[in-house]
Amino acid sequence: MEVGRQDGRTANQLRPLTCTRNVLNRAHGSASWSQGETKVLAAVYGPKAGTKKNENPEKACFEVIWKPKTGHVEKEYEMILKRTVQSICVLNVHPNTTTSIIIQVRQSKS
Repeated sequence: MEVGRQDGRTANQLRPLTCTRNVLNRAHGSASWSQGETKVLAAVYGPKAGTKKNENPEKACFEVIWKPKTGHVEKEYEMILKRTVQSICVLNVHPNTTTSIIIQVRQSKS
């Protein structure tokens, strides 16, 4: 017996997913992503010269800013995303630079 969800999906169905890239003109890279009623906008700026305080100038630095819809700071999400990006990037290709990643939650279902 298959049990449905409130929105009519079965237990093994995902909410509809869409992703669009290059949605912001001034960002070096950007994307919008939505799944069901959750909508997120991401932008990347850089790399630009210089690193943040307490960062190794011999490696690239990433600054992550997570802006939730509710307005409260999500430092845990920022830290997880920063660690993930650092683990997949070659940090010594652009030493003494900072790349900023900004995530804006536009809408989310509570």
